[in-house]
Amino acid sequence: SLLLVASVQSIARPSIREYSANLDSSSWQLKNATALECKLVHAIPHFGQAVFVSKAGKDLSLRFEMQMIRQPDGYGLAQVVSVPPNWRSGEQARPIADMQLLKQFNGDLPKAKASLMLTELEQGYSPTLYFADWYSPYDQIKASLNPVRFSESYYKFNDCVAGLLHYSFEDIAMTMLSYESNSDALTRESQARLSQIAEYLKHDKAIARVEIDTYTDSYGGRWINDELSRKRAKTLKEFFVQAGVDATVINTEGFGEKRHVAANDTTQGRAINRRAVVQLVRSEAPVLQ
Repeated sequence: SLLLVASVQSIARPSIREYSANLDSSSWQLKNATALECKLVHAIPHFGQAVFVSKAGKDLSLRFEMQMIRQPDGYGLAQVVSVPPNWRSGEQARPIADMQLLKQFNGDLPKAKASLMLTELEQGYSPTLYFADWYSPYDQIKASLNPVRFSESYYKFNDCVAGLLHYSFEDIAMTMLSYESNSDALTRESQARLSQIAEYLKHDKAIARVEIDTYTDSYGGRWINDELSRKRAKTLKEFFVQAGVDATVINTEGFGEKRHVAANDTTQGRAINRRAVVQLVRSEAPVLQ
């Protein structure tokens, strides 16, 4: 009976299924290297791929995502630890984070933990995930990132991140521009804003619609102001066409001196009313160039 108990305990003890690229298959690739997004990707055979991604924006962004071929079928935690290389004999693995696992979602980690993982990889360590298998009560999963051939792609990734725009689509999707008095010339600040939009449009070709509404103050006569607002709209449409946007997706409307947002009896109020409102609408997934 003791032999039977020992046998049952041996059967019940979870085994570990290991996934990792070997020395020959380990590769790191820089993908989507644009001014809008940088991705560093590492394939883990038969398991999925590890992805570090940074996107354009006001603040430096970085996120780690473990894209699994078989996504979780339940909820749990994965322990992420940094495993030392074999030549560092006797050194203990270092904890990095507990990564939440959600049903039918990839696991991910925020900037601080993702940065730590990159630093560990640069030093030759292997960030490794340990978690219980959702599909088998008898198995634990071990998925490792291999630091072999990491450095060259990592340095290219850093160069890509340094070249990201300091604003995102959300920062320019709704823009209000201001005009000089009795003119279709933008103020200096608005010219700079329009230059930002032009730079963004060089890299994202998925603009599905552009809405341009232009306004004037109440000085100069209603007919003159109607014509001036239409001229402002026409000039902006030409700008977007030159920036690569299909003319057929650009809608313009000049409202003249209608729809004031400030009083017209002050210099400041008239300056606010001399405006254009530009709204960019993008298809769900940007086309990165």
